[in-house]
Amino acid sequence: MSAVVDLAGVDVVRGGAKLLDDITWTVNEDERWVIIGPNGAGKTTLLQVVAAQLHPTAGVAGLLDEVLGATDVFELRPRIGVSSAAIADRIPRGERVDDVVMSASYAVMGRWREEYDRMDSERATELLEQLRVDHLRNRTFGTLSEGERKRVQIARALMTDPELLLLDEPAAGLDLTGREALVDTLSELCLDPYAPATVLVTHHVEEIPEGITHALLLKEGRMTAAGPIEEVLTDENLTETFSLPLSVRHEDGRWTARATRRRHALETRE
Repeated sequence: MSAVVDLAGVDVVRGGAKLLDDITWTVNEDERWVIIGPNGAGKTTLLQVVAAQLHPTAGVAGLLDEVLGATDVFELRPRIGVSSAAIADRIPRGERVDDVVMSASYAVMGRWREEYDRMDSERATELLEQLRVDHLRNRTFGTLSEGERKRVQIARALMTDPELLLLDEPAAGLDLTGREALVDTLSELCLDPYAPATVLVTHHVEEIPEGITHALLLKEGRMTAAGPIEEVLTDENLTETFSLPLSVRHEDGRWTARATRRRHALETRE
C-alpha cells in the first residue's frame, strides 16, 4: 500500500521553542487518521507540515511521493485538500457558496476572472449535495451558520479530488446538534472506500467519526502513541497524553472519554 504521508524524525523549531519533536509517522492511502492532544500539543503545526505549508526544521517530510524542500510546493498543494479555521477566515463573506467551492480549482479565495466550465459546476454541485448543503449554493458565505460553513469548507477541500484530505477541528464551535450532524456526514466520508486518505485533528474523542482507522496522540510536540485506533485510544494512553486520569469507552461506533478523578475521590471517601 502506497504511503501518502511519510515523516521521519521531523522537528519544527520556532523562536527557540520546539513545536514538534522527532515525529516519525506514516499514513497509507487507505487509512483514516485522527490526531488528538491538548492545546499546545503541536496538532496544527503537524497538520501544516502535512499540508505542505510548513517545512520542518529537521528530518524528512515525504508527501505524495515528493519530499518537502526538494519539490515545488505550488504543484504539491493542489493535491491536498484542507479545511481549517485559517482558510475559512480568508473566504470573502460576500462570496456565493457555489463559487467558494468552485474557486478551489484555481486555488484562489474569491472568484475573479477565472473561467469555469460545466464540469467544474457539476463537480461543485455534486459535492454540495454530498455534504447536504446544495440548497445553499446561491447564498453568500457570510450568511451561513457555523455548521453550514464547515460543510461548505469540506466541499471546497474535496473540489480538486485530492489524494489527501486534512480536516483541522471540523466540529469546533458547533452546538450539539451541529456537531452530531457533521460527525454523521464525516462518518459517511470516512467509510467511503473511494474517499482520499484522511487526517482529522480534534481535542475531543466524541468528535471522532465512525470509519477512522488510526489514531496519533500528541503531547508537548511529541508522539505518545500511534497506530490502529482500538490499540491507541486506551485509558493509559489518553491519561498520559492529557495528564488527567481518563476512562475511555467505544460503543456503537463512537468514542467517549471521562475523567475518573471524581469517581476515585468518592470511592476513597467511602
